[in-house]
Amino acid sequence: QVRLVESGGGLVQPGGSLRLSCTASGNVDSINAVEWYFQTPGNERDLVATLTKSGRTNYQPSMKGRFTVSRDNTKNTVHLQIDNLKPEDTGVYFCAADLTYYNLAGSPVAERTWGQGTQVTVSS
Repeated sequence: QVRLVESGGGLVQPGGSLRLSCTASGNVDSINAVEWYFQTPGNERDLVATLTKSGRTNYQPSMKGRFTVSRDNTKNTVHLQIDNLKPEDTGVYFCAADLTYYNLAGSPVAERTWGQGTQVTVSS
């Protein structure tokens, strides 16, 4: 089994920055695409950014410029840097990864896994 755990959220003033992390744990063989999503109460999760295995990044047009996604392969971690935070950035940020891990039988399993989310609150 594998898990994705987000961290780094919190309360920040407008104009501040946060770096969110998404870490895969377990018997991970490889991580392919990783996506970050944003959700507010009563709304669907919206895609924020994508990072492919080759390192290619894609951002929602409205997020471009303030959001930066990066990967630390040594730690099976993907980061989402958010700069110049605005009150409308308040919500829960989730990561999702297409990854391959080894099950208890030692066989590779390809799976899409979600984290539990991390809350970001932007307020003065």
